[in-house]
Order: sequence, then C-alpha cells, then structure tokens
Amino acid sequence: MEKQMNWSEQEKKNAALEAVKQIKDNQIIGLGTGSTAFYAIQAVGELVKSGMHLQAVATSVHTEELAAELGIKLLKPEEVKEIDITIDGADEFDSALNLIKGGGGALFREKIVASLSKKEIIIADSSKLVNKLGKFKIPVEVVPFGLSYVKQQLEKSGATCYLRKRDDKVFLTDNHNYIIDADFGLLDNPAPLAETLNQIEGVVAHGLFIHLATQVIMGKGDQVVVYAGN
Repeated sequence: MEKQMNWSEQEKKNAALEAVKQIKDNQIIGLGTGSTAFYAIQAVGELVKSGMHLQAVATSVHTEELAAELGIKLLKPEEVKEIDITIDGADEFDSALNLIKGGGGALFREKIVASLSKKEIIIADSSKLVNKLGKFKIPVEVVPFGLSYVKQQLEKSGATCYLRKRDDKVFLTDNHNYIIDADFGLLDNPAPLAETLNQIEGVVAHGLFIHLATQVIMGKGDQVVVYAGN
C-alpha cells in the first residue's frame, strides 16, 4: 500500500513538472488547489526564484498563502482579462477531457479561473482516469439560504445528496457557502447534467467541468501520458 501511495505521489509530481515546462516568461499563471497542484505551485516558485517574471491568480486561500510563501506575485481575478496557462488537478477525468473537480472545496474559484484561461492544463495521477465520470460524487456549491431547495432539486434529478462536513462541522468554502456532494452514479453523458445543474437557483458552481480542459497530463509509472482536446 505504501509503495502504491509513493507511486501516486511520483505520478502527480511528474505530471506537474511536465506541465510547468509550458510556462513562458512574463505570463499570467492560474494556480490550482489540491495535492497535485501543490507540486506545480512549488515548481512555479522555482521558476520565479530563477528569475522568470510571472504573475499568478490563485484558486483558493490556501493556494494564495502557499504562493506568497514562494515569492510568486499574486493578482486578483478582477485585475486580469485573461490567464495564459492554468495548471490544476482533478478528482476524475475521462478521455474526452470531461472532469469532476471540487474535492478540495475550491470548485467555484477553479471554474472562474479555468474560464479565464487560454490554456487549462489538468495534471493527475493514473488513478484519476475513468471510463465514465461519476464514481466520485459531484460537488455542488450552494448558498446557505438555498440549501433545502437545491437539495430537493438535486434529488428530483436523481441524486443522493450528502452535505459536506469536516471535523463534525458543516464545511464552508472560501466563499462561505456549503457543498452538497451529489451522487448521480456513473454518467453516460455528463454534459446534459451539467446544464441541468446550471439552471438550479442557489447553485453557485458545480464540479462538472465540460469543455474547459485544453489538455490533461497524467503521470503513469515513471512516464507521462498527454491527452489533448479536439
């Protein structure tokens, strides 16, 4: 088990280092959130340390803090019209580059940054590749006032709903919202469900990322495999 865990971390690191090779001087970089993105943020910090001029937009408070520690200059989303490259992780992806994201709770900011990005590079270890999305529950960020209504609508659409908690307390996102982890089962076609979720009042964002990833770089053993969008 420990060896498997070590391989997983090595795959994450290999994918991150491969993605960072695409960064060029004077670019604005989107920095993701999570255990895989952590390796990319560290590598971006090394580029800055070596003299590269980069600015970054972070997808979470935790990422902001890490970037600041590494000397990466941060911009707020409202200060940028577009982001050159974003490097972020995913909880699941398929060969069509559809994603489930939000296991770390940063899905709303991650989706905003992805939407601003000319290139969205997803980095992952080999366990994240699936034939069909949906084994990982779909995170749905909800304004607290709309919690009951949104839960009802999700259940009408076929989901089993779980209000996310941490340390026996209701989990709050960086935006002070709740997350419902919605289990719809395996998805034959995630795009219609994404549209359905978009229409529910009170949903801030959901974890289905459709047509947002430009490329997925996956670590596999000591190699990397690149999945490119159409």
